[in-house]
Amino acid sequence: MNGTSKWFADLLQATPTDSQAIHPLITSGTSLWQNSLAIPAYIACTSVLLVLVQVASHSISARKRVIEGNQHEDSDTAASCFRLRRSCQNLGGVSISIFRGLQVLAVLALLGLSIAQLVSQALSTVPGQYAERAQHETLQISQCAIYAYLSVLGLLSLFGSPTISTWAYLHMTWTLVSTWGVYLYRDVWPLATFHLTPVDEDEGSLLWVKLGLLTIAGVFIPLFVPRKYTPVNSKDTLEPHPEQTASILSYITYTSVSPMVWLAYRVPQLPFDQFPPLPDYDHLRNMTQRSFAYLDPLVSGSRRHLGLKLMRLFWVEMCTLAALSLVMVAGAFAAPISLNNLLKYLEVDGTDQDIRPWLWIAILFIGQLSRSLSGQLYDYRDARLNTRVKSLVTELVFEHALRIRMVAETSGLSAHSNSVDALNCNNTEAVAEKPNVNVVGKINNLISSDVSALEYAPTYVLFLVCESPVQIILCILFLYRILGWSAFVGLSAMIVTLPVSGYLAQFIQSTQNEKMKRTDSRVQLATEVLHVIRMIKLFGWERRMSAQLDEKREQELVYIGRSRMLELLYTLCNYTIPILVIISTFFTYAVIMKGTLTAAKVFSAISVLNMLQFDLQLASQFIPGLIQAKVAVERIQDFLENTEVIDRFTEPPSTETIVSLQSSSHCAANQDIIGIRRASFTWTRGYPLLPVMPGASRRNFALRIEEEVVFRSGKLNLVVGPTGAGKTSLLMALLGEMHYIPSGPDSFVSLPRAGGVAYAAQESWVQNDTIRNNIVFNAPFEEVRYKKVLEQCALKRDLELFDAGDQTEVGERGITLSGGQKARISLARAVYSHAQILLFDDILAALDVHTSRWIVDKCLRGNLIKDRTVIMVTHNVAMVGPIADFVVDIGSDGRIVSQGSLSTALAKDSKLLKEVQEEQKELEKVEQEIDSVDSADEVDKKSMGKLVVDEEIDTGHVGWTALKLFLGNMSQRPLWFWFTYMGGQGVRQIIANLQLWYLGVWAAQYETHPAEDVAVWHFLSVYTFGMIAGLVVTTIVAFYFVFGSVRASRLIHRKLMASVLSATLRWLDKTPTARIIARCAGDIQTVDSQVTMSTERFADMTAVLLFNMGAAVLFAPVFLGPAILLAICGTICGHVYMMAQLSVKREMSRAKAPVLGHFSAAINGITSLRAYGVEETFVAESYKRVDRHTRAEIADRVLNYWMSVRVDFMGSIFTTALAIYLTYVSRLSASNTGFSLTVATTFSSNLFAWVRFGNDFEASGDSLERVQQYLAIEHEPESHPDGVPPAYWPASGKLEVRNLSARYSEDGPKVLHDMTFEVASGERVGIVGRTGSGKSSLTLALLRCILTEGTVLYDGFPIDRLNLDALRSSITIIPQVPELLGGTLRQNLDPFSELTDAVLNDALRSVGLFSLQDEAVQSRITLDSEIAGGGANLSVGQRQILALARAIVRQSKLLILDEATSAIDYETDNVIQNSLRTELGKDVTLLTVAHRLQTIMDADKVMVFEAGRIVEYGKPSELLHNDKGMFRALVDESGDRERLYAMAMSGSKL
Repeated sequence: MNGTSKWFADLLQATPTDSQAIHPLITSGTSLWQNSLAIPAYIACTSVLLVLVQVASHSISARKRVIEGNQHEDSDTAASCFRLRRSCQNLGGVSISIFRGLQVLAVLALLGLSIAQLVSQALSTVPGQYAERAQHETLQISQCAIYAYLSVLGLLSLFGSPTISTWAYLHMTWTLVSTWGVYLYRDVWPLATFHLTPVDEDEGSLLWVKLGLLTIAGVFIPLFVPRKYTPVNSKDTLEPHPEQTASILSYITYTSVSPMVWLAYRVPQLPFDQFPPLPDYDHLRNMTQRSFAYLDPLVSGSRRHLGLKLMRLFWVEMCTLAALSLVMVAGAFAAPISLNNLLKYLEVDGTDQDIRPWLWIAILFIGQLSRSLSGQLYDYRDARLNTRVKSLVTELVFEHALRIRMVAETSGLSAHSNSVDALNCNNTEAVAEKPNVNVVGKINNLISSDVSALEYAPTYVLFLVCESPVQIILCILFLYRILGWSAFVGLSAMIVTLPVSGYLAQFIQSTQNEKMKRTDSRVQLATEVLHVIRMIKLFGWERRMSAQLDEKREQELVYIGRSRMLELLYTLCNYTIPILVIISTFFTYAVIMKGTLTAAKVFSAISVLNMLQFDLQLASQFIPGLIQAKVAVERIQDFLENTEVIDRFTEPPSTETIVSLQSSSHCAANQDIIGIRRASFTWTRGYPLLPVMPGASRRNFALRIEEEVVFRSGKLNLVVGPTGAGKTSLLMALLGEMHYIPSGPDSFVSLPRAGGVAYAAQESWVQNDTIRNNIVFNAPFEEVRYKKVLEQCALKRDLELFDAGDQTEVGERGITLSGGQKARISLARAVYSHAQILLFDDILAALDVHTSRWIVDKCLRGNLIKDRTVIMVTHNVAMVGPIADFVVDIGSDGRIVSQGSLSTALAKDSKLLKEVQEEQKELEKVEQEIDSVDSADEVDKKSMGKLVVDEEIDTGHVGWTALKLFLGNMSQRPLWFWFTYMGGQGVRQIIANLQLWYLGVWAAQYETHPAEDVAVWHFLSVYTFGMIAGLVVTTIVAFYFVFGSVRASRLIHRKLMASVLSATLRWLDKTPTARIIARCAGDIQTVDSQVTMSTERFADMTAVLLFNMGAAVLFAPVFLGPAILLAICGTICGHVYMMAQLSVKREMSRAKAPVLGHFSAAINGITSLRAYGVEETFVAESYKRVDRHTRAEIADRVLNYWMSVRVDFMGSIFTTALAIYLTYVSRLSASNTGFSLTVATTFSSNLFAWVRFGNDFEASGDSLERVQQYLAIEHEPESHPDGVPPAYWPASGKLEVRNLSARYSEDGPKVLHDMTFEVASGERVGIVGRTGSGKSSLTLALLRCILTEGTVLYDGFPIDRLNLDALRSSITIIPQVPELLGGTLRQNLDPFSELTDAVLNDALRSVGLFSLQDEAVQSRITLDSEIAGGGANLSVGQRQILALARAIVRQSKLLILDEATSAIDYETDNVIQNSLRTELGKDVTLLTVAHRLQTIMDADKVMVFEAGRIVEYGKPSELLHNDKGMFRALVDESGDRERLYAMAMSGSKL
């Protein structure tokens, strides 16, 4: 027999030379102990020992439970009629009980047959040798003993306790399987040979009955019996996933999800609640409980690489996957082994062959099927592991983000940096230091792009470490078996060329690092732009911001293109290596070794070399992915380890603090002290407390408490001081947000939290939820208390403005609310809580004087505040001071000026005294309570309940419009592009098939010619030329696609950003920013990677499949019909799968945005969350949202494998049928048969790949669909050449309005009604009116931000004929809450570098910034001061000052101030107003919407609004003469009538 058959026979432990050699364990000549029938006895004895050990261990554990008072699981005093039900429950249900009962019956039948056979043999009188007969009887007795033992195990599996039942079932099953295997070896294997007969054939039909019973009991029942559901946590009552109760066969074929697949096929869109439930072991809460103690560096204290931690955590899963990968490798070798032996059989026409060909065909089928099942199971378990890793890392990033000190994170420096410059932060909702780093954007990028990069990391590791090396070794060994030592020549060629791949991999890693940095930069800029998009639109900066985003995108695309080029070179390098291996191997074997290249050798070698090539190609794809994952892991680890966290997460409570508290004279009798003693506080660790040298470009701020500040418990405590002094920093120091630096052994900072702490921030933070939920804030709802809160916080009137009342959704960042409403909701949240300590940060800043008075009288003096400790930062000293029990005055340098009573503070601070005196003059006569003049007058919002619309989900297949977004943008002439590309792919496949066919022609020469007459050099040269031609065509086609894909990515991003930036404000109000960010980050990332990859793969595989089918049918025309039928069945299966997967994919994409939105909301309100101590609540909500996304993702993965198993099975049937036809029916030569089988084998596997890649292509198109949705949104009018104004325009600020009406939507009510007025150039006009009167709507109408009717002339030019960017760039508006861009102050004032520093400094001087600042370097803001995204590191007052400066710099002829002074102290307000009166040009028209009547009393004219109409318009002095006029009523109600009258008369004289 030849060497290959002998080698394979060795693998089967049987050398088919003679009966004795083949059956060394089963022939009569062997000893009793070596007989194969003794093997089940050995296994049964081992099982008995293991059972005894397990029972003993279980008994000891049971005794311990009894001693501890636990109920024994076997105790049951119920009546016997209930025992059966109890047994069924223990087993897991009736179905399991029935299956196990059938298994016991089969074992009892086997026992009966064995006993009957033993009795029959004992009674028989057939003569024979005594020794042989005794041996035979002994074996029969052992069989009876085995089945008796199995019967006992069967009864225990039915009626034993849950633990005993499980053990008994497992032992019984494995013993049955081993016995079944022995009978297959003895009696089935001989049937596959030409010379052997079954050993037990003397038993006749009884043998096959026994084998049938063993098959049923040991194979079928274990495969079909359902599994018992065992919850991870017995206390949780969760619905199990179908896989948790599915049988083994159902589990590996994914039949358990078939009901969902067919349901999804029948309905247009499968609802989320129809998805399989999330398995309890995949619930994030259960995973974090067992893993965070090891993964979290703050908990474990380990700085070990995060990747190694994850591998150790999931080592069991990794080992299981490694075992499955080895099974896959073994299954993969079934095809070349079978092909080799079949072709050998055909070459000699069966002469001198010992093994029948049907065995090789069966091995071919079983190998392909086992490879498919093990491969799909590997992929499924690997996908589950990937999902768990992603969920854990996502949650790890989020929970760590809840601990970070925001200023440290945005600094971009490590926690141990000694050179950190921080701006003074009067608002620390989100403090930022470096303006070019947005912490929310970075976290969004970490949990989208970086976590996505981890998706296949375990796959990459296992393939490169386990599967690939084993497969390469087996490939080389196989080649050595058939081609001799020439295989090692090929291996040497591969080893020599491998360093080239490693060299390219280094370049790929560095390029990937740079690419991720550029991606970070783009996503962070996009995040910041989207957060301030209203400001950008109001300023007409859309085009310029779009250009900046395009620039960032171009920088990213440079590295994306470079990375793809390097990856392509890497792939081509690994494509070339197998070519060199093939050529060098065949050359050595045919030329040097003078070997004969038969068809069996050629096609089996080509099959293995294809495996080797595919292996190396996968490695070429996986190594860049692994590099990306490594970069992502290191970025995540850097975030976890090198971002600074607040002190309470890094330092244990100081014993010195406790001692100092006990010895303090202030708290000797009361340990609940609230205060600070002798300490400094900075915004980051390592902050230098030394004085900063003059001329420093950045401000460094430190809060210094040199003595002691102890607030009074149960009283109202005020914190006062000038703008930027650090009042908020004092609250942050108490809350632990700042870094605590003690100055001595008796230093302390104390804020007792036992009774609860509530915090109302200066920049109000609200959740994207209803008004009620924002106020209740996860606390129990108490209706009486809730109504009191609404009354005391002046919210009743506001709720009446909304049809939905307190069920109105506030939108993302409270977009449906005015600043005053958000401030009062934030206050209401704190008041509603039962916290004993309330911290209020300038809650009156956004309120008008009347609402502020209401809050002071009704809330601060109310019964809900009584006996609670209130620490309140405020500028309204005159209003709140009289009711304060304790006042702390902070100087501009961050030091305490005074503390004690209000009179003490006024005596020591002359500036404060002057401010209070000015304020007192306005407040002393306020007696009546009137409606607020807050500007929340968008009447359109009154009817809102659910503002934020649900995210749209398309149904059915991905539309052509979405796919064309990518396919149609790959070239200016897309049809020509795809014709060229697919033509190149066709040429490539023709060359590949010709190469394979030519090898057959070469091998056929040895069948008709002597070996020495074959022209080896000729055939080798032609074959080499074909290889080179294929490589050249592959290179050209691949590079061509790379250039097209980069172009498509560029245009898609440009269109998306242009569409969003040109969206209407109405659409932006309805759409959460997180959804837009998800498009800009996750979906664009998908376009750059998955869409590109799936498109290329699908196009490539389409060409492969078409030409493979043609080649197979060319030599076996009879299979044209089956091939087409197979393609149709595969397509139908893929269609059914696609209908289900699209629903799941869309839900999965939809579930991602809420995760991002929740993270963004939590980070934006991090200080409030930590103050309230509700981090755990937000973590629980995070669990819920991540679990929802995981549930959809698992459903998506299992659908993929459901389809794969079925298409693979059809492909295996096709290949097997073709092999039977070619072996037993066709008369083709061995060479042509080998060619046909090789092509057919690849055709069936390629058919699955084609269906999968096609589905992946359409599924990845979901991101294109989501992007396309945002290209078809509500847009503002586009610019056109006719809308460009003349160069001189505007020459003046003259404004003429005629019959102006406006509404927020086409079907919405009018908010402005037929307004007609005229404003002369240079006039200052004040706009007043009650809430909802339409003041802000007018400003939006003038900027064409809402739908308008009528005529508006600006400097004589109709604004409806102007391009929006031209109009808005010539008008400047200061909104109620100013927004700033991240960057230096210079970049905020002049974002496009058009002005000199002198002009910018003049603007800062005009708004009074320099006059308000001390000369100390630490307290000064300069042009080089860094501003965080959104101005988060500045107080609201500072932001409004800078926003005014930016307005002056723009030099617009029309300036609109919409409540621009609402959060600025009175001194600053006076400076600003004086500056506006003197610094603006005489031709600048000023429209002012303000809370304070004194702001507009000296205006040239006043416009009074009521219900969207102008009811009065004229000079203030004239309007005051109207006894029944609204303006006069407002002035009379203000309480400062004389002063306001004087201002009006003085203004009229001017």
